[in-house]
Order: sequence, then structure tokens, then C-alpha cells
Amino acid sequence: MTIGMGLLCLPPETFWRMTLPELSAAANALLVPKRINMGRRELEEMMSRFPDSK
Repeated sequence: MTIGMGLLCLPPETFWRMTLPELSAAANALLVPKRINMGRRELEEMMSRFPDSK
């Protein structure tokens, strides 16, 4: 209840209708570290994996 209604700010009716897998997925999303910037290495890797088509 603390996670659902407290951290996720779900209304009670939404919280009580959620399945455990749904609640788990929503709670796990809170644990994913937020990364703001992509480094040069990641950019180059992405560019090689997904080249611009001409």
C-alpha cells in the first residue's frame, strides 16, 4: 500500500484492481536509475547498430 498509494500516487480503486505483476512492474520502474546524458561510447555504439539509411 505504501508503494502503490504512497510512492506511485495511485487512487485506492486503481491500487486494489492491480494484479501483483502490474504492481511489481510499476514498483520496479521506480528502482531504475535515471540517466540523463548518453556518453560518447554509447552514442557511437548506437550509431553503429542503427546507421542512418540513405
